[in-house]
Amino acid sequence: MLPPLRYTKNLFLRALCIVYLFAFVSFYIQTPGLYGDKGILPARSLLENSKHKTLSAKIHYQPTLLWLATSLGLDINYALDVLSLLGSFLAFSGFVSQKLCTLPLFAGLWSLYFSIYQVGQVFVASNYDELLLEVGFVTLLVAPLLPGKRRGSKGSPNDGIKLWLLKWLLFRYLVTSGLAKLISGCPKWWSLTAFDYHFQSMPLPSPLSWYSHHIPEWILKLTNVYVNVAEIALPFLFFVPLRSVRITGFVFQIFLQICIVLTGNFNFCNLLVVTLLISLLDDQFFYGKKKSSDASYLGNIANILIHGALFYGVVTLYSLKIEGSIVESKIAFTKDNFEFAVKYGISFALYYGLSTLAITILASLTDTLFDNRSLLQRLGSFLKTFVLSIIVLMVFFASTVPFTSLHSTTNSTIHPTLRTTYNRLHKMRLINQYILFPKMSGVDGRSEIILEGSDNLDGPWVEYNFLYKPGNVNHSLPFVAPYSPRLDWQMYWAAYSTYDKQPWLLSLTHRLLSGTPEVLVLLDRQHSPFVKKPPKYIRGVLYKYKYTPWNQKSQSNWWTRTRQNEYFPAFSKDSPSLVEYLKARNLIPTAPKDVPNPIWKLILDKIRYMASHLEATLLLWSVFTAGCAVITTSGKSK
Repeated sequence: MLPPLRYTKNLFLRALCIVYLFAFVSFYIQTPGLYGDKGILPARSLLENSKHKTLSAKIHYQPTLLWLATSLGLDINYALDVLSLLGSFLAFSGFVSQKLCTLPLFAGLWSLYFSIYQVGQVFVASNYDELLLEVGFVTLLVAPLLPGKRRGSKGSPNDGIKLWLLKWLLFRYLVTSGLAKLISGCPKWWSLTAFDYHFQSMPLPSPLSWYSHHIPEWILKLTNVYVNVAEIALPFLFFVPLRSVRITGFVFQIFLQICIVLTGNFNFCNLLVVTLLISLLDDQFFYGKKKSSDASYLGNIANILIHGALFYGVVTLYSLKIEGSIVESKIAFTKDNFEFAVKYGISFALYYGLSTLAITILASLTDTLFDNRSLLQRLGSFLKTFVLSIIVLMVFFASTVPFTSLHSTTNSTIHPTLRTTYNRLHKMRLINQYILFPKMSGVDGRSEIILEGSDNLDGPWVEYNFLYKPGNVNHSLPFVAPYSPRLDWQMYWAAYSTYDKQPWLLSLTHRLLSGTPEVLVLLDRQHSPFVKKPPKYIRGVLYKYKYTPWNQKSQSNWWTRTRQNEYFPAFSKDSPSLVEYLKARNLIPTAPKDVPNPIWKLILDKIRYMASHLEATLLLWSVFTAGCAVITTSGKSK
């Protein structure tokens, strides 16, 4: 018999609504500057590239609800606002009311987010958007069709199958991320010194990143060991049929996610992982009374033995030794040993996952047959569970494609039909592959592009300041998550490429030369000398940034930087090379062809005006706090 999971499932659904809420509000704040007609990558320009005439052909070319904008009396700019606001409203509704956490609501959330994602271009190139879309897809199988009546304290017999699929997604995400670090052959991950550079070189450091960077090296090495174990080994315990083992795994993973949130800004990604971690729990974790039985005692003993064996393996594989007041660590296995383990470990993971899914399905089907309801109700519940099982099995087999592709041997065993199915599902971002930071960059300092403006080619050149990325060496960086500052995030990746391969960066330069207000909002206007009048020229300069040493923190500077070279030459607004480059990519702003309905325009402009008076992270937390207030008030009224 499966444990009660109704409360666990409901908590997961409401937590996912919170993630969606942060994601949609983040998009809404940045839409004009990123995707508006005067934005960096206008969505209208992208859609106009379609040569298709019929609506069905356009949707096939670029599946997004934005094609319906003109039918609703909107242009693309205001349609993006509507999608973001509607998504925020639906997510807020699910957050404050459990009854609204149904299949139609989550289908709407997924459709709206996918529609925006389709025009997101380079600013949605990170894995966290794809992870949200895949979680959203799986949630369509988890959420109830209608609010209905509560079916006892246990919930539905097939809840175990639904939550198993969430655990499998979490397993894939963590294990793939962990394996990729060592598969890449990066010497920093193999020498356990990656965290000597990680806090300095991450895309958006937090205020605690500087302090984390200066933690003693032996502790940073142990941190590396913990991350490897938490991402590669511990996820295998998610499917162990012992409650105490899963709860222990939950605690270990929550600790890791809290550390990541405190030491770095990774948008809503960590909150989404925490949401998935809820699937490791059951209802007894939240409100159940402690049961002192022989089974629970045996479970606790088994839990100690399992984690004791795991600890022994970690001590052996990482040569952990106490030397005086420190713990020494180093990888004791070779790359050949690791490749052998990966080759057979991936195959084991697939059979292991399939067997635990089969056991969960059989347990769920058994529950439906021995339920205390009428024969007709039991038969209906059995059929629903059987159909759900078939769908979950199909999703499982399709998800094995990106997982087995981690190794060449297992990748060659994938059946062509299975690969085709995965490719079709991946096109809709229903199943994805997650490889995060496989190689440690910024070993010799983080590269940063600094945009400088001037009215004369001979200078003086004055810097543009961004809100959330390193720039002024005297400024610490704020806590940003779960807000997603997509421009600041993408500036980090651009520094490791060349400017001619970054059309959006030259488009940003052109908008700054034009003094476009929608784009200036995305930068630090309080410390910018070009708010009232744009400069005549802008150039990009590449710098190497490093944290100041620990003994120099008494001074005001957090960073030291060294000028490397010119990233791109000085451009004026009318520079022929810049204009031609942008024209070739349809990135020169043009007048909109569609005139929005004046009533729509008035309402949406009012909402935008009110939202613009709050800083982005403050707006996010204000909306979240309002939701908490609604929940508290409604709870008291009951």
